[in-house]
Amino acid sequence: MTSERFLAGLTGHDNDFQLVAEALKAAGEPFCLIGGLAVNHYVEPVVTLDADFAVAGHAQAAPALRERGFKVEEHPHSLNAQLPGSRLRVRVTLDPRYRAFPSRAVMGEVFGVRLPVAALEDLVQGKLWALADPQRRASKKAKDKADLIRICESHARVVKLIPPGLLPEVDELR
Repeated sequence: MTSERFLAGLTGHDNDFQLVAEALKAAGEPFCLIGGLAVNHYVEPVVTLDADFAVAGHAQAAPALRERGFKVEEHPHSLNAQLPGSRLRVRVTLDPRYRAFPSRAVMGEVFGVRLPVAALEDLVQGKLWALADPQRRASKKAKDKADLIRICESHARVVKLIPPGLLPEVDELR
């Protein structure tokens, strides 16, 4: 089974992830994949139905997604989008801290789609910001911690980016 067929089986739609990448490219602003799918690019993958993106500028993202059939909800800190009939949840962060991520992104392939993926160091920083968010759900924070541990186990160069004492599992790798 191809990775594209695997994703289609999870989301219930044949090309929703490809359509997201096409829409963001058409919006004309640099963008990159962040979050769990980006983590999966660097380490052994785990299943997620969330596709998170950072964009350098977001003015055209919502119209570009709508053009491709996505239902888009605009919130103060994000654009949330989903194709009718799909379980893939798309989130475009509007947090200005992420705006430089696309300029440092690397090209990668995720579920058969070539797109920019956040640089490993930026991905770690995003996960650290997520952990520090007092509004973030405990279950999301637990996943962020697990993602950071997985990254550090596979990429020793980023261990130094994790504050000592934050994650005992990472401290053991020092």
